[in-house]
Amino acid sequence: MSLFIYNTLTKKKELFIPLLLKRVGIYVCGPTVYGDSHLGHARSAIAFDTLFRYLMYLGYKVRYVRNVTDVGHLMNDSDLEKDKIVEKARLESIEPMEVVQYYLNRYHEIMNELNVLPPSIEPHASGHIIEQILLSKEILDKGYAYESNGSIYFDVEKYNKKYSYGKLSGQNISDLLKSIQKSNVQKEKRNIIDFALWKKASQNHIMRWKSPWGEGFPGWHLECTTMSKKYLGDIFDIHGGGMDLIFPHHECEIAQNLVLTGHEGAKYWMHNNMITINGKKMGKSFGNFISLEHLFNGSHPLLTKSYTPMTIRFFIVRSHYRSVIDFSNRDLESSEKELSRLLEASNNIKKLKVKTENSKMNIENLRNKAIEAMDDDLNTPVVISCLFDAAKLINLALIEQIKLTSENIQQLNDLFQLFLFNLLGIKDDFYKKNFLSPFGGAIDLLLQIRMQAKQRKDWITSDFIRYKLIELGFEIRDTKNGVEWELK
Repeated sequence: MSLFIYNTLTKKKELFIPLLLKRVGIYVCGPTVYGDSHLGHARSAIAFDTLFRYLMYLGYKVRYVRNVTDVGHLMNDSDLEKDKIVEKARLESIEPMEVVQYYLNRYHEIMNELNVLPPSIEPHASGHIIEQILLSKEILDKGYAYESNGSIYFDVEKYNKKYSYGKLSGQNISDLLKSIQKSNVQKEKRNIIDFALWKKASQNHIMRWKSPWGEGFPGWHLECTTMSKKYLGDIFDIHGGGMDLIFPHHECEIAQNLVLTGHEGAKYWMHNNMITINGKKMGKSFGNFISLEHLFNGSHPLLTKSYTPMTIRFFIVRSHYRSVIDFSNRDLESSEKELSRLLEASNNIKKLKVKTENSKMNIENLRNKAIEAMDDDLNTPVVISCLFDAAKLINLALIEQIKLTSENIQQLNDLFQLFLFNLLGIKDDFYKKNFLSPFGGAIDLLLQIRMQAKQRKDWITSDFIRYKLIELGFEIRDTKNGVEWELK
């Protein structure tokens, strides 16, 4: 097994070789908890959840760190005084940490619904203030930062003389200077592209901590450098996040790391692409996002119906993590139907009967093709195509157009268990709980007719309904509270 992943830093697929034998360290930029999670957040979480799952399948012991940004994420580069969480707290007249806890709880609930595994460590930026002050001081002492009016700024121009600012994103300092407009707030900086390591708090800024330079709060970019160094070391394997974080966030992280350690921090930098609506990036700042709760209840004006969490997960993994997904109800409905077919096929494996002891069917080829796809930069669309090929074999076997051995049947079952449920993260009880719901009324109606037949002592009709449902794969239980049923 040879896993290749696309490294944004080198702009090519590279063979994944961990720094330590059988151990992998991953840092992924997590949520800024000032609002509800949307489809874009789900994409990043599911992309790196898939990576997490596959690395564990390969036998690695993975330390997966996903941070919580609960301080220091500024509204935009030209308005440095406004922290997103502080502004939310001010608007709602509550404490900033009330905002954090409320939306973090909701984020965890949503991730659980999407079957995203929890990270190994989930550090909060606000819990690492001392470390951030110390790193700011270290960068200052090395001569790559300067103090201005109680704030500490990273000196990008001086850094660029020795290193290359823009090596991750391909940005050029001259182009940046031409494109970025100056603002009054930024006059205290030597250069417009310098970024804050520590920011002096204004009199009305709520979240503030004491530092050698006065009361203030940390810069967003330094938070992730601090937490990744603390939990994964100066050099670790993989740093992940959305493509929108490449610049300036990850570019600034690399700059800080190079000054502090002489290394970019992570060996491999991985980025998932965005979800768009009519070709424009979905996001809170654009005001065009669809929250996951909207998707689950169908309440957004752009939605024609509600979609289950597993439909959303499947909608995301059916595209490669580095490709753009443009939102549409048509694609969501298509995802729902495709997932229904796969889950039905998985359920139908239980109905297959051994028809021969000798078969030319080589299910192992499908498994090998799916593994090769996962090894090829987590190519989940090819994995899904392998599952559909397996579904075709199951359907052909059901109508006895092909014959399967007991080994074939076990291989099909293992294929779905490994790829659909374990690696793609689809819940194995989803079909029973969700896709049967449209047919639940019909089953209940049949059982009601059966009950009426029993009351009339029409045992022929009663038994006929019961045995036919059992034959179709349903389990029927007569209890003191009524009739219960489920799909076996």
